[in-house]
Amino acid sequence: MNGVSIASMGGISGVVEWRFGALLVVGLFSRLSAFILSGLTAVAYFIAQMPQRFFPLLDGGNPAALYSFGILHLAAAGPGPWPVDAMRGQG
Repeated sequence: MNGVSIASMGGISGVVEWRFGALLVVGLFSRLSAFILSGLTAVAYFIAQMPQRFFPLLDGGNPAALYSFGILHLAAAGPGPWPVDAMRGQG
């Protein structure tokens, strides 16, 4: 994906994934980051896979659906005891 404009949908998605993914890995603002990434993954499924067929098993959208629900679970359950937020006393 060389030469992708930042103003395009793919460019904006890439920047959002890179920034919030890094925050999620580090554990800073984990719940917010996971919630935003889950929504981004759901939107990607609805744009790319759902127009073909509704069910993820039939249209190859299994990874997008699994990632969306897995990251949403992380947003609801929390990151656990070792994120940077917990060390700062905000977890």
